[in-house]
Formats: sequence, C-alpha cells, structure tokens
Amino acid sequence: MADTDTLTALKAQRLIPTILSLRQRALDLEASFAGQIAAIDPSYQASARNLLHYLALRQVDLRPIQEELTALGLTSLGGCESHALSSLEAVLVALHALAGKTWQPLTSLDVPVDIRSGPQVLQEHSNLLLGPPAGKRSVRIMVTMPSEAATDYALVRDLLAAGMDLMRINCAHDSPEAWLGMIQNLRRAERELGRYCKVYADLAGPKLRTGPLQPAGRLLKVRPRRNVRGIVVEPARVWFTPTDAAEPAPSGLGSAVPVDRSVLEPAEPGDVLEVRDTRGKRRRFTVTAAQGHVSRVAEAVQTAYLETGMPIRLVKDGEVMAQGVIGPLPEVVEPIELAVGDTLVLTRDQTPGRQAVRNDRGEVVEPARIPCTLVEAFEVVQPGAIVRFDDGKIGARVLTNDGQQITVQITYTGPRAAQLRPEKGINFPDTVLPVSALTEKDRRDLDFLVAHVDVVGLSFVRSPEDVQLLEEELAARGGQHIGVVLKVETSQAFDSLPRLLLTAMQSPPVGVMVARGDLAVEVGFERLAEVQEEILWLCEAAHVPVIWATQVLEGLAKTGAPSRAEVSDAVMSGRAECVMLNKGPYIVQAVRFLNGVLERMHAHSQKRRAMLRRLNVSRVVGSDLT
Repeated sequence: MADTDTLTALKAQRLIPTILSLRQRALDLEASFAGQIAAIDPSYQASARNLLHYLALRQVDLRPIQEELTALGLTSLGGCESHALSSLEAVLVALHALAGKTWQPLTSLDVPVDIRSGPQVLQEHSNLLLGPPAGKRSVRIMVTMPSEAATDYALVRDLLAAGMDLMRINCAHDSPEAWLGMIQNLRRAERELGRYCKVYADLAGPKLRTGPLQPAGRLLKVRPRRNVRGIVVEPARVWFTPTDAAEPAPSGLGSAVPVDRSVLEPAEPGDVLEVRDTRGKRRRFTVTAAQGHVSRVAEAVQTAYLETGMPIRLVKDGEVMAQGVIGPLPEVVEPIELAVGDTLVLTRDQTPGRQAVRNDRGEVVEPARIPCTLVEAFEVVQPGAIVRFDDGKIGARVLTNDGQQITVQITYTGPRAAQLRPEKGINFPDTVLPVSALTEKDRRDLDFLVAHVDVVGLSFVRSPEDVQLLEEELAARGGQHIGVVLKVETSQAFDSLPRLLLTAMQSPPVGVMVARGDLAVEVGFERLAEVQEEILWLCEAAHVPVIWATQVLEGLAKTGAPSRAEVSDAVMSGRAECVMLNKGPYIVQAVRFLNGVLERMHAHSQKRRAMLRRLNVSRVVGSDLT
C-alpha cells in the first residue's frame, strides 16, 4: 500500500507544473484582453473571462493530460466549459493533496465562476434572451411561421398550446403587415392560454443566389393518376375558365386553363374540348360540370401538354360547335442540367440566363449562363475558388473571373446530372466577400421590428464589425433592449466566433444559432458534426444560449411521419438551449412530438466528457499566446 501511495504522489507531483502552466496561460490570455473585457456589459464580464480561460485551454492538446488525471481518479477537465479556471483550481487542490503538499487556491475575485455558478449563469442568460421553457424541459422550442399564420388564428393558438416558446418570423418572406398579423394572433393566443411566448425575427441579410432564367414558355402538363400497371385510376380534372374574366378554381382542382369565352359558353356536360398538344397528339377533355358563370370542369384520361395560344375547339356529338385558343398559362422555367466537367457562367448582369447552346452533334458551343445576385462576388472571387450551389448539391471550381462573368467548372453533382434552378443558394466557402451583413432591406425591416419583437437574428454575420453595426442600428431606433442572435452559417463566422461573442457581449442579451444548412455547405458535410460541437462548447464557455436549427423533424413537419434519424437528431438537439422547427403541414404535430422527446430526455440530459484536443477556432486575434 505504501508503494502505491508513493507512486500516486509522484504522479501527482509530476502533473502539478503542467496544470500550473495551463492556469497561467488562462490568466495571461485574460490579461491580454483586459481592455475589451472592460467594454463588456458588467453582467457578462465573468462570462467573457471564462470564455478566454476556456480558449486558452483549448489552444493545447490536453488528451495526454486527461488520461493521467483519469488514472489518478480526478476530473479529466472534460465538461469544464462553463467554469474552466475553477476546474483547474480544483485539480490543483487535489494534486497537491495527493502529493502531500499544501496549496493556496486563487481567490473568488480571480475565479469568475465555479462548477455551481457557471451553469446557473448560462440558465439566467438563456431565460433573459429566450424566456423560460414550457413544461418539464430545459430546452425551448422555436417555430417558423408560415404565411397563413398572419390570418389563421387557430394555427398560432394550436402551436402555442403544443409547446411553442418562441415565434420565428423569417423576414426574407412576407411583409410587415403579415408579420404584424402573426404577432397579433400570438398575443391573442397568449391571453387565451395564459402563456407567454417571445417573438424572434430573422433579418434576411445579403442575398447570394442564382438569378432568373429565360422561360421555356407558358406551358401546363395535365396527367391522370395511374396505378402500377399504367391503368388510369383517377382522370385529370381541369378547370376551364374564360380568359377575359377568370374565376378561381374550386378546392381539389389542381389545374386552371383560360380559354376564349365563346368556346365555354355553349359547352354542356358530355361535350368535348379538343386540342392537339405540344407533341401534336390529339387530346380530349370531357365536360363533366358547369360551374360559376361560364367556367367548366372537364376530365381527361390521357396526359396532355398544353401551351398558351394553342387552338382548342368544342365538339358536340361529333360536330365542331366553337373554336378558340388557350389563354396565358404560367411561365415554365427549364432548369439548367449540369454534369461533372460542364462549364457554367455566372453573370453580373441580371439578364435572365439560358441553357447551353449545342451544335447538331450535341456538342456545347456556348456554356449555360445564369445571373449571380451578389455583385460584390465579382470583385473578389479568384480562380481556383470553390463554389457550391443549391445547399451543396452541386460543386464547382472557378476557372476565370473578369469582373463581369465568373466561369466555373462543375466538379460534383452526385451520382446523376444535377439541375440548377433560379433562386438557389450560392456559397463561396473559401472567399471573404466584402459585403455587410446588414442590407438596406434589413434597415427598413428594423424600423418595424424594434416595436414588435424581442430578438433579432443577424444573418450571414462574418465579423465583429457586423455585430457593432447591428447594435448601432438598433440603438438609433431605441431598440437597445432587443436581444441579438448571431447566425453562424459561414466558415468566416465560425472562425471568428470567439471575437463575435466578445463583441456581442457588449450589448446583451445575446445568443448563437447553429444554421446547419448553410454551415454544412460552407465547412463541408463531413465536418459539420465536429463544427457544431465546437460551437456548443464555446457558447457554453461564454454562457451564451445556442439555438439548434435546420431540418429538425423536417420529415414529420412536412409529411406527418419522422424518420429514425430525425428522432435521434431531435434527442441530440436537447444539448442546446433552444431547438428551431421549420414550417410544414404537420407542424403542430411536430411541436407536440418534440415537446414530448425533450421532456422525456430532460431527466437523462448531461454534458458528456469530451476529449480536449487543440481547437483551431481557439485562436483569438490579439493574443500572443496562440
């Protein structure tokens, strides 16, 4: 036994200098940021100090030390995020005791938070920004509002009753009038149910998307429903309505076709509307009902491709009774089909793009073209830069950029050729774009939002200057009380996260949203899990609440049935302080389901032990310790 005690004492003695060095590293990093800490709101200064202590630890690969501490039966420092320096002090006390030495720990003034107060501060900050969670759970539920929430009071009430804690308004959609309708419905539901719910608004931010394509024409495909043997089990039902006074189609009729009034007025049930479609095939629509003033319902048992200006005639008992043309149908845009090796031109000019031009042998003579909505990209994108389209479904690399056109070569499309449509996202993950996170539209939206919402989300934040600009705009409108959520959706935002947090703490309350959709495209899908873990760690160290977003229970919200992977993701989301659900026909059921999952997991939730390798994101600009 004596030999064992001696060996333990020697191991403890050997570790003491290493832990002392880590402690000094943490204190030195804090000292180097003394000026910036002084500018932080007093209620967040302890959190800022703890963040810097944690960053100092994560600038070192602690895995060998963790193994030695575990062998001695001590804390491995995994899970020290909310109280980094206090954990080091506890280890030093234990090591000195094992080594048979005395130790005078740091005073409470030097240790900003401890193992009890650290988690409590995070909870307080979360309640301040997001409000307290409903029910028997510690995680809040945020729900994105569909457009109908502006007029459908029952929907908003049902969401609140199901467990919604925050209403999310996406300012990229709808209008201030619609947003006000959503908020008024929420306030009415709060009074009815006796519950409080905060309102969160996402600013749209700069728009980096594909622009318009030239329409292929005004076309409509009409087809019946067939079974697996190709037998028609339900005919296509079409609403034929007069071109000069179109009437809305009744519920359940999917297609509306405008036609000359002279063709419809004499039509009776049993008559036939006849066309030759775009393929030259004769197609017949049998009139089944006369509705409205002149409109008619007709059915077809064969697929038809209709086009604006196409001749149509009314046939009664084999005799042509009237003739006319089909009126304006919806414009149809044919997506650009892209395969690996193809060339695509992004244009600064917003003239609608077009398909590739091919010769008689099918060879590409001129590549396809499509506008890029963010003109600043043409100022900085360099040859060799990575480009990703449509949430990463299409990958490419820049060949040339002359300031007006960026020519890219497609490098990835998945197992088949991909289709690129207008209004799809474009990402330049390794390019720093010289664009502010706040647009003129965002500023106009803030004029409305400061009087009606509790929290705003800063989209496409990249630098501390973006955060400062938003705070200035809020202050100019008397909105200093409004909380700010930093949406981490670019690789630049992730790399700058420590500086973003320290800047945002100057005007709390503050939170972070892990926008996993864009972030996955930016950092690569294979790195997403690692990156979101690091964000959770850093935000816990800063006592800043995290919102877990993108595709949580998306299958359930859209189809009514979750996948097994979605359920596992919903459980994992409980490690954040808030979970965001997107809209869908079954969103109320999704809220109820998530509420149940989070309540059941609440008793099991516990921060897991982490292996503390060195983190690149721990490098803080301004520190000479990195």
